[in-house]
Amino acid sequence: MVANLYRSFSAWLNEQFFLKKLNTPLGYVMLILMAFAMSIVISSLGIKYGFLVLVTLVGLPMFMFCLVDLPFGLTFILFISFLVNFIKKYVNAPIGIAQDALVFIMFFVIIINQVKERDWSFAKHPVSFWVVIWILYNLIQGINPSAVSQIAWIYTVRSVAGLILLYFVACYAFKSLEIILKTIKTILILTFASALYGLKQEWVGFSDTELAWLYSNPHTLELFFQWGRLRIFSFFSDPTTYGILMAYTSVFCSIMLLGPYKIGMKIVSGICIVSCLLAMAYAGSRTPIVLIPIGVIFFTVLNFRKEMIIAVGIFFVFGTAFMLKSTSNAVIYRIQSAFILDNSQDVVDVRMKNQELIQPYVQRHPFGGGLGSTGLWGRRFSPGTFLASFDHDSGFVRLAVEVGWLGLLLYMIFIFQIMRWGVYYYFRVRDPMIKNLYLAINTVFFMLVIASYPQEAILQVPTSIIFYIFLAAIVKLKDFDENFKKDTATSVQQPKNDPQLNTVDV
Repeated sequence: MVANLYRSFSAWLNEQFFLKKLNTPLGYVMLILMAFAMSIVISSLGIKYGFLVLVTLVGLPMFMFCLVDLPFGLTFILFISFLVNFIKKYVNAPIGIAQDALVFIMFFVIIINQVKERDWSFAKHPVSFWVVIWILYNLIQGINPSAVSQIAWIYTVRSVAGLILLYFVACYAFKSLEIILKTIKTILILTFASALYGLKQEWVGFSDTELAWLYSNPHTLELFFQWGRLRIFSFFSDPTTYGILMAYTSVFCSIMLLGPYKIGMKIVSGICIVSCLLAMAYAGSRTPIVLIPIGVIFFTVLNFRKEMIIAVGIFFVFGTAFMLKSTSNAVIYRIQSAFILDNSQDVVDVRMKNQELIQPYVQRHPFGGGLGSTGLWGRRFSPGTFLASFDHDSGFVRLAVEVGWLGLLLYMIFIFQIMRWGVYYYFRVRDPMIKNLYLAINTVFFMLVIASYPQEAILQVPTSIIFYIFLAAIVKLKDFDENFKKDTATSVQQPKNDPQLNTVDV
């Protein structure tokens, strides 16, 4: 009954908004009411609240579209994840909670659809098993006896385990290669827009609202103002999150240049590479800079060909020369300092001492101190405690502290399974485009895993959203390679004593 009502409502929405495009009496009434509401709010409360009403009036129909069209929902969630911190600088609205709620509702829509479809093949994969294990473990953390605040768990579980439901939504939505390609293009377009806005901050300047936000917190200003200049951060909360996004996107687009794409796509990718690298340099974070050669090395290992080895060798020769060149430019010197051990030794020493300090606690607490016991939520919900004052400075260290060494072990197994299957499919698919996408996504995942040691790379939006969408792409891309499916079917039909069963056709 519920499934039939949902399908009828979905069909009606699709007809009104997509087919007729509100060119109906209902559409006219809706537009008139929207204009009337906007005029009243702006005249009585001001432009700020008028903007909030506009977001609500536009957001509600968009919200309904997401339930009707899950690929559109993925695009909408990506759009929110890129702009959530930007909007917060202007309007104090629970955008992040709305985004998480949308993910939950979209997942619930899949459950409703399965009442009639009864087909869970989209989620039948070893990676899905570990996704479920990770979700359950984080839910069990809600009764962790070592946790000081249960409210902190409620706030934190959304980003650590709640958003991972997006993986199942994406697996269900990715019913064709075209949908995956459109989603990847959306990610690249939004990242390119972020790069351009960051360059605007560098070359034109920050808006008055952004400057007010910076100067409202002395600690934030201290982090952002370094080497005699303000570091850019585009739409995001900090330069490091922005820089990491720019780093792995530039590598992703570089790998796409080697794929079987149209010349227009390659030109756009080249422009995106230059913009992202410039934005990353102006962001001034060391971690993204180091990620570039790490990604290049991993790419070379997977794509081990003579011409690639020569090209990468030339890249490292010129890169080394650039690092050794003396300069008085603050931006260039910041890049060079990432590879000068003397300049970064103090930071490394501080982090190593913090890890030595927390090791006894981690060893005594296999389940950790509870989600949200450190960082922002720790200072808010359990102030004055040892963990609240602990500066973890690492995604892996944070996991070890909050969910214990057992939770960290489960998470590392989860990451290993992702990398294992990604590399496995890369060497077995035949389609050049799909093979190229596997190569690019695997490289991005490796960069994010490495970045999670010095930073909280994977848990920060929009990277967390991109991570789960890419994870679904790893699981689904091979389904659209006809040669892979034929090879798989042939191997299943072969008898176990067939010597060809153990051969691998790369």
